[in-house]
Amino acid sequence: MSSPTPSTLRVGRRYRAKRLNGPYDAIVIGSGIGGLTAAACLSKMGKKVVVFEQHYTAGGFTHSYDRNGYEWDVGVHYIGDMGADHTMAKRLFDHVTDGELKWAPMDANYDRLFIGDRQIDLMAGPKAFVDSLKNDFPDEHQAIDSYMGYLNQVAKALPGVTLAKVLPNLLAGPFRRLANRKAPAFLNRPTQEVLEGLTGNQELIAALTGQWGDNGLVPTESSFIIHSLIARHYLYGGYYPVGGASEMAKTIIPVIQQSGGEVFTYADVKEILVEKGRAVGVLMADGETVRAPAVISNAGVYNTFGPLLADNAPHKAFYQMKLGNVQRSMASVCLYIGIQDTAENLQLPKTNFWIYPGTDHANQVDNFLKAPDEHDIPLTYISFPSAKDPSFAARYPGRATVEIVAPGPFEWYADWADKPWGKRGDDYEAKKEAYSQRLLEKLYEKMPQLRGKVDYYELSTPLSTDYFCRYSTGEIYGLDHNPERFEQDWLKPKTRIPGLYLTGQDVMTCGVVGAMVGGLLTTVAISGLKGLPLAKKMFVG
Repeated sequence: MSSPTPSTLRVGRRYRAKRLNGPYDAIVIGSGIGGLTAAACLSKMGKKVVVFEQHYTAGGFTHSYDRNGYEWDVGVHYIGDMGADHTMAKRLFDHVTDGELKWAPMDANYDRLFIGDRQIDLMAGPKAFVDSLKNDFPDEHQAIDSYMGYLNQVAKALPGVTLAKVLPNLLAGPFRRLANRKAPAFLNRPTQEVLEGLTGNQELIAALTGQWGDNGLVPTESSFIIHSLIARHYLYGGYYPVGGASEMAKTIIPVIQQSGGEVFTYADVKEILVEKGRAVGVLMADGETVRAPAVISNAGVYNTFGPLLADNAPHKAFYQMKLGNVQRSMASVCLYIGIQDTAENLQLPKTNFWIYPGTDHANQVDNFLKAPDEHDIPLTYISFPSAKDPSFAARYPGRATVEIVAPGPFEWYADWADKPWGKRGDDYEAKKEAYSQRLLEKLYEKMPQLRGKVDYYELSTPLSTDYFCRYSTGEIYGLDHNPERFEQDWLKPKTRIPGLYLTGQDVMTCGVVGAMVGGLLTTVAISGLKGLPLAKKMFVG
């Protein structure tokens, strides 16, 4: 077969100053899903929005790439809540894509946990989920029922947390205090602490928290808010975008263009322009100035209040101080694997594997990071995208793909950070190769039929995340989702600088839908009363 060229997966229009068609109503820095969502929602309201993406393709962590005749998604492994039109996540996707993005369900057993020698299957649907857990833990029925009740209580409390993000400051404080009084006491407590209040069975706790890699923080440190959001998000199973993750940007961009907007790639924003205390536009790397009454940053709070703002910008010192109250999330590596055979022949499942050496996630991570050669990998996540996507076989006949994600701190690769991408030397490649082999062995342990059949593999490190997505330490989830993060009232769309707004995963939470909710909240913050019907449509239906 002929291999697809990289251009087939390049989404967006290449930036040239002469291609700008202003004036624009809003500028979005970064084409991650939060920025694309904000741009599409504003476009639906008649606003002309331009999105600037420094990478060669739009989509942020939702983009795909191909190499050696294979295609991989860099960050989208599965999405929940896509099986029914009434869910907020499905309504939001349909809104920003005009219903053009299609979804394929995974297997009913969407996540399989390997905890030590034990296998636990998470099943789609609340009843199947509970029944399966009770079968695995016959003495823990009451704890499992109480846990499901806790998830429901958090779901009822979250609209208050969300609404406070877009209320004016004079109202947000009192509203937040009122919402906190009505919220359950465990809402923003550490996940492990909350679950140990329900059961002393550490195997059950390890099973309930078996998806902690979806937010990148071990249960002893994460907030029960993010745990609950993720757990509920997948209660009805996992789904995968037909055509791969790049279909997200492909289907959203035409909506942005409906009101005259555009998404530009190779468009590097160097500075947010602030005049007379107000954000008025951006300065591009080529020296071009682009102006708009609203500047929306999807570049993350560290970039927004760091290199993108001049040192004398108003309120920069305030935000620099506030950055001391949050932490960058964990970094990871991803092994992209290609096999010259079909997913069907290879018996690849539509199920994700989560592999843990034992129940004590925190100590396993700590020990591994201190001495990686002496300890087992504390979390290995394996995804089979070519099995999940029903269009893959037609697009890449006779091919199959696997992806493996595992912890990989930036510090391991810092010695090569100043080297150019793709030319970091033999020592760097040797370090990557050693880890690749360990990850391949994890795959072969669970899928022995794949041994000897791998045709191609390459390991992406935090240096790649920095190069392509401008997360300087490879922090794929933005900010740590610990209890302190959810107490930060400045993490909201409207900043102290008039005309400057935040969007994406740092506004609300990580994950595709979390970042999209950030985009929706930004739209409401910019539009004011005009945005309330949109918010009601998404959150209420």
